[in-house]
Amino acid sequence: MSNTILNWSGGKDACLALHKLAADDNYTVNKLLTTINKSRGRITMHGVRTDVLNAQVNALGYELEFVELPENITMNRYSEIIGNKAKQHQENGAEVYAYGDINLIDLRKFRDAEISQYNLKTTYPLWNKTTKDLGVLFLELGYKAIVVAISSDKLDESFCGRAYDQSFLDDLPAGVDPCGENGEFHTFVYDGPMFNHPINLQVGKKTYQTYSPSKEDDNCFCSKQEQKDWDTGFWFCDLTLA
Repeated sequence: MSNTILNWSGGKDACLALHKLAADDNYTVNKLLTTINKSRGRITMHGVRTDVLNAQVNALGYELEFVELPENITMNRYSEIIGNKAKQHQENGAEVYAYGDINLIDLRKFRDAEISQYNLKTTYPLWNKTTKDLGVLFLELGYKAIVVAISSDKLDESFCGRAYDQSFLDDLPAGVDPCGENGEFHTFVYDGPMFNHPINLQVGKKTYQTYSPSKEDDNCFCSKQEQKDWDTGFWFCDLTLA
């Protein structure tokens, strides 16, 4: 069994990846790894507080490790930080990095190229699965999640803070991926078959935030050609422990 570290966002895709890895005798998940916005103290792009994340991972019974990232990060700096962490993990016995990505081939190629430098393999338990089917599977397995962030370019504010359920899926506009694979929305899982107990949460206020791409040529968010059209507005729903 390969010693595995799962890159963990706290959301449904990461949770489904963990569910599949836990049932696969080829892998042993030893740790969940989460990138944190250093200045905000929250999960990168999801906006979830670290104490809420800690409660989630404790309920799952796994070890959690943070990687702190600066607010405006270039691709070179991102690669340096992640590379240093991967090197450390490999030296401590890790063999595989796992991801919850589904069908973004460019992102997979980037991850594979970066991680292979440190003699680590990669695995994608959800790869090339139909996102509609994955959304249904998540619900059929009994997992529960809250939509904690949405792209304002793709969804209106009312979708933020909703339960990720069949009603949410039915209400998604045409062109929005059922798993939010293109960044349309992000979720936080608080209960399900792998949890020792549900996380008691309070849904707080919504806030709107915009992000400016780095002025560096090696911008981490997108290519120079895409920066003009990059959606920088996001609605976040704050979660606190009840």
